[in-house]
Amino acid sequence: MAALVEEILPPSLDATAEQPPLFDGTTRLYTAYICPYAQRVWITRNYKGLQDKIKLVPLNLFNRPDWYKEKVYSPNKVPSLEHNGKVIGESLDLIKYVDSNFEGPSLLPNDPAKREYAEELLSYSDTFNGAIISSFKGDTAKEAGAQFDYLENALQKFDGPFLLGEISLVDIAYIPFVERFSVFLLEAFKIDITEGRPKLAAWIEEFNKIDAYKQTKADPKLVVEVYTKRFLG
Repeated sequence: MAALVEEILPPSLDATAEQPPLFDGTTRLYTAYICPYAQRVWITRNYKGLQDKIKLVPLNLFNRPDWYKEKVYSPNKVPSLEHNGKVIGESLDLIKYVDSNFEGPSLLPNDPAKREYAEELLSYSDTFNGAIISSFKGDTAKEAGAQFDYLENALQKFDGPFLLGEISLVDIAYIPFVERFSVFLLEAFKIDITEGRPKLAAWIEEFNKIDAYKQTKADPKLVVEVYTKRFLG
């Protein structure tokens, strides 16, 4: 994969911002720099080299423009993708959509066994995230630890540093959340998620070598601030 040119990121649009034109032939990814769901689609876009094909439209989630809900995407969540005269949402659907509807390296293997496992891991991702978030109010080390053990075990199924061996949509679905949980758990609970989990440590390390991912990482200080307020406040 070619090294990425560092993308100059557009500023987030707040309630005072003008709406970009809708359905003018431009493909737009409505996103938010702090949102892990939106980050999934952003990484997929970058990895496939679609920076010129899919334009980022970042929103300020704490002061979002009214036109987004009224005219663009009525659920009023990010991410959403404006493409071919329609706007679609839901991050797991969108990463598959971007992978199958645009050029660039394929992010799902052809091997049927790997595809089946991919579906299993993708459908587990909400359980994974939910269990870790609820652990912040419970026995964090035990409850969150069980989820990171699940990932550690999953990483042993195929050869290679990623969940299906090679990088795929499955890794992209998990990394934005692991990135945030890792920072927050260390800061708020002094829990290092990689301790005793060599595969997980190697997986995170491999990701941090990928430009397509590195450019999407959230500011750790902001993550801690937002998570502390939201989950411990």
